[in-house]
Amino acid sequence: MFNRNTGIILAVALAAGLGLLLAQKVFGPGKAGNHDSSSIVFYGTPRTLPDFDLAQSDGTRLIPGELRGHWTLVFLGFTSCPDICPTTLTELAGAQKQWENLPDSLRPRVVLVSVDPERDTPARLGEYAHAFHKDTLAATADIPSLERFATALGMVFQKAPGKHFDKNPADYSMDHSASIAVLDPEGRLAGLIRPPLNPQAIASDLLKLTEKSAP
Repeated sequence: MFNRNTGIILAVALAAGLGLLLAQKVFGPGKAGNHDSSSIVFYGTPRTLPDFDLAQSDGTRLIPGELRGHWTLVFLGFTSCPDICPTTLTELAGAQKQWENLPDSLRPRVVLVSVDPERDTPARLGEYAHAFHKDTLAATADIPSLERFATALGMVFQKAPGKHFDKNPADYSMDHSASIAVLDPEGRLAGLIRPPLNPQAIASDLLKLTEKSAP
């Protein structure tokens, strides 16, 4: 499938080109390249994201400053997604439950960014995201803004017309990368998590990262 294969190809290329130095700092020598011990593939140098401005489901704007202070997981999806999105959000919710007792000022965040703004209003998107976990943030924007944001994360998406799209413009799906972007407390792209997901490993890794970066 486009979304899974393209995401994995991008992930492999980026990981191979940028290395795993940050993971070595966090998880110790020799562990960065051991994918059995960590759910996250870290880039050698965290990358600052270009400016972005997305509409959140609570009416506020998601801008670079809003992603600072916490480790953040960003996933591209859409509410009409039949399989990958609900599965991913369910697995992420399993990880979120394991860090609910952390102070809000430190608690890792999960952000669902809809790549289907034609159908996903911020309100609808928020209801969908909160059905999986109350703390999940949800945001979207116009297509050009989403394309810039996705590209900055090393991800892709595109509309996939259905058989009756010519007669029914609503007959379409969205192909998108299935990986999850990992942003550090400075809002920089630090790495990614590739499917299949392991909620326990994700929770453990994010707790370690949060402990290491806590003031």
